[in-house]
Amino acid sequence: MMQMQAAILTEAHSPFKIETVEIDPPKAGEVLVKMAATGICHSDWHSVAGKHDFPAPIILGHEGAGIVEAVGDGVTRVKPGDHVTLSFRASCGECFYCRNDQASICENDFDQVVAGVLGDGTSRIRWEGDPVYILAGLGTFAEYIVCREVSVVPVRKDVPLEVAALVGCAVSTGVGAAMFTAEVRAGQSVAVFGAGGVGLNIIQGAALCGADPIIAVDTNSHKMEIAREFGATHCLMSDDTVVAEIQKLSEGRGTDHSFESVGIPALQETAIAAARPGGICTLVGITPQDSETKILGAVITMSERKIRGSLYGSINPARDFHLFLDLYMAGKLKLEELVTNRYRLDQINEAYATMLTGDVARGVIVF
Repeated sequence: MMQMQAAILTEAHSPFKIETVEIDPPKAGEVLVKMAATGICHSDWHSVAGKHDFPAPIILGHEGAGIVEAVGDGVTRVKPGDHVTLSFRASCGECFYCRNDQASICENDFDQVVAGVLGDGTSRIRWEGDPVYILAGLGTFAEYIVCREVSVVPVRKDVPLEVAALVGCAVSTGVGAAMFTAEVRAGQSVAVFGAGGVGLNIIQGAALCGADPIIAVDTNSHKMEIAREFGATHCLMSDDTVVAEIQKLSEGRGTDHSFESVGIPALQETAIAAARPGGICTLVGITPQDSETKILGAVITMSERKIRGSLYGSINPARDFHLFLDLYMAGKLKLEELVTNRYRLDQINEAYATMLTGDVARGVIVF
């Protein structure tokens, strides 16, 4: 048993509390990781804002990287001292979906993620004698985590760990959505709604695929500048005229691909309308649990538009984390440029307040 600091959420609509908690050693098939960095992601904010149900108290955080401190019996993937990026969608490698290269929707992962526990149905963390739950089998807003072996991917040690952390969510979700879910091809036109951490990675993923034009849409003019650095050829403010403006930039038709990265139903509807007849709209942002997106079936049928969901960029973490980091080392992916703000763990409430202003690409807690 070891003591550590963690940011705990006790109920929705309340600030994180920095508390001293106890963490047990890893059991069989589990890994103890000393956290180096974790990203400030909007998906975690859904729980704080009361838009997603969660067990409490809970340690949120799902995008991170660190160094393996210890391993439980039977662990073969990693050893102490290894640098690892964490996967919030662990894939078993054996189920129907994993066998068919759909690791992001592994059928053996979801129940544990929702319950906030590890494989045996229990937590390794206690606070004042009671169990503390963890998000997505991880709970990265803490100095250490215990997770399943399948949730860690060993990565090259010449990559800064705060950069490797971003591959655990924003990079994989965005770049993967363009490359793997939508399969953007060279010369195709793309519109990306939302230029935050995920949206910027959709943009640079589309640029890697050779898309042109790439149109970034956001409500924050500051993000337009950043979007251009990541590959956007045009930037538009999100308003009632944006679909017409996108059509003007795509020979009057709309784009071959549109992406929604925020998770707002009304914005999803706009993204669908921005795709040309026969085009593809990929929905990447996660909407609140009780929300609904209005889709006119007749319009979809008559225009042959296609709507796709993209979870975790349709990636295989064990394969694609390495791909993205190799692309970064080759100068093909901008990762350091994503980190616009760095924080200590005890600044987590400040970090989320800044994120909500929309003036950052990605904030990172550095341990």
